Amino acid sequence: MPLRSVTVVVLAALVAYAGTATVDEPRALTVPTRTPMTPDDVPKTCPIAKPPARPFIPPPPYPPTAGHECFWFGTEKLWTQLRGDGIWKGLPHYTPDDPTFRQKLFWWRQGYEVSAEPQPKLRITGKRLDTSGPTLLLADHGSNGWQQQDQPFMVVGINLPTLGCWEIKGLYHDAQVTYIVWVAQ
Repeated sequence: MPLRSVTVVVLAALVAYAGTATVDEPRALTVPTRTPMTPDDVPKTCPIAKPPARPFIPPPPYPPTAGHECFWFGTEKLWTQLRGDGIWKGLPHYTPDDPTFRQKLFWWRQGYEVSAEPQPKLRITGKRLDTSGPTLLLADHGSNGWQQQDQPFMVVGINLPTLGCWEIKGLYHDAQVTYIVWVAQ
């Protein structure tokens, strides 16, 4: 059957179907509204990391600020970027059938060289603080990247088995950084 004939048959079928459809009276569409979560919504028993009174400023050539609504956290030996509200919200699942919540963590260290250590020996651990439960699951080995050639970073993907209050610890060579976040729906 030529393409033109197929097109005519499909259009005729659509017109015939449309003729049998009924149209309801217009009605208001109600969309559930969700108010944004704030640090005030986090239980007092979860001491989330907040921007310190004296902010950490990484050494040059790294930028002195961490970006919109974020702050640097750590020391020159190891630092990371945290959200100012201390909340990780709406984390995706690694795969559609995976019940865990996926997060990528970025870490920096003065003197880290991608060419010398393309898969950094960065170790991440985590434990839930507000209840007993499974520990953090590492999904990836450490990797690397950079936004500018002279500003390399280390990155690792983690899977959090549950929502709640989580202590995350990054270990790299002789440095350790620990912080607490609230993981929300």
